[in-house]
Amino acid sequence: MKAMDRRNFLKNAGVSTVGLMAAGSPMIKSALAKNSPNETINVAVMGIRSRGAEHAANYARIPNVNVSVLCDIDQNLLPGVQDEIEKISGKRPRAETDIRRVCEDKDVDVISVASCNHWHALASIWACQAGKDVYVEKPVCHNIWEGRKIVEAARKYDRIVQVGSQNRSGAVVRSAMDFLHQGKLGELYMVVCSIYRSRESIGRGKVAPVPEGVDFDLWLGPAPIRPFIDNRFHYNWHWFWDTGSGETGNNGPHYTDMARWALQKYEHPKFTQSIGGYYAFDCDQETPNTQMSVMQYEDGKIVQLEVRGLYTQSEIGMKFYGSEGWMKLGGGKWETFYGRKDEPGPSMTDEEASKKYDPLNVRGTGGGPHFENFINAVRSRNRKELTAEILEGHLSASMCHLSNIAYRLGRTVVFDPHNEHFIEDEEAESYLSREYRFPFIVPEKV
Repeated sequence: MKAMDRRNFLKNAGVSTVGLMAAGSPMIKSALAKNSPNETINVAVMGIRSRGAEHAANYARIPNVNVSVLCDIDQNLLPGVQDEIEKISGKRPRAETDIRRVCEDKDVDVISVASCNHWHALASIWACQAGKDVYVEKPVCHNIWEGRKIVEAARKYDRIVQVGSQNRSGAVVRSAMDFLHQGKLGELYMVVCSIYRSRESIGRGKVAPVPEGVDFDLWLGPAPIRPFIDNRFHYNWHWFWDTGSGETGNNGPHYTDMARWALQKYEHPKFTQSIGGYYAFDCDQETPNTQMSVMQYEDGKIVQLEVRGLYTQSEIGMKFYGSEGWMKLGGGKWETFYGRKDEPGPSMTDEEASKKYDPLNVRGTGGGPHFENFINAVRSRNRKELTAEILEGHLSASMCHLSNIAYRLGRTVVFDPHNEHFIEDEEAESYLSREYRFPFIVPEKV
């Protein structure tokens, strides 16, 4: 189905059941923000196997925040996380499997989305429609069109929507950005992001019975129907296009986000090219384990994103290049170098940055403070207080989606950064969205 045909279909299909209920039914009422710090905010967490369990634990440690619901399609995961939250807070969350029931709960104020990538947008939009504020993990969407729909939903329903780009709440990163924005490296012209992280083979999978306690149809959600395959479920969903975005879309948004922040870019790049492949292992993985992407903005500034999953030095970090010198950021510190001889300049460790740059009472990597920042904005109802508002997340995730589109097409793609369409490229345009499986449809009109 062509992109325009798909959009017409979605428009004609209308909004989801949850969206219709939120729009006009008294069965769902908007969750009221608790403005006073002494009033309790009730949080539901969707997807609790790994990152979601961390979400719940972070919320449970914030004063007057109650983790009231844990939602996961795998019932086997629920008791353990319920036990953990009860130990932290003294209260045991209710267990649910279907996010639609959570949206219907008028006592839930916030939904924190840590499910698979292909669920991020739909869950966030349903939550906004139901009057909930949202924290959504990166990438905020499975495709570019979905990202714009979340932004539209957040604006339409006046919701506070934070993205899980917790580096924005980290002291060392904030101090690095302040340094760069003061022009102390001259004019920035290029940022290089390196994600070298070992990934092993996922092997060859086989069709198997759905594990007891798993709602596989609900797990598939917007993705096409297929049998349960034993190596395409927990975590390995990252490596298949129907449910994930590869390493570029997995860890990439953290770094494209910081690259944009450094360059102070609030638009999409115009030109994107990407090369790579899946090397060494014989397995079912669809996404590349080695990929290099280059994006260029209309003014010529460049962001390079490289991921390696094979045997290489361990390095996850960034380099920022300016007209007078360059900065290396990673490993809990940043360092600068100047001139042809790379003469050392100012540097800062995370410990030093925590003492000097502390506007949000920042500590460590930003995990806890990032959730605290979100809860503070939920109380104030001021989205400008967010360190990673949904529009930022959409722009950063789109850079990774553009990279994957260029990779899958095997050529440079040209994107109009203002209207979010490819320029005279119907083939590339077909990747902007996807065909959705009823009733898990991201609506044209949110």
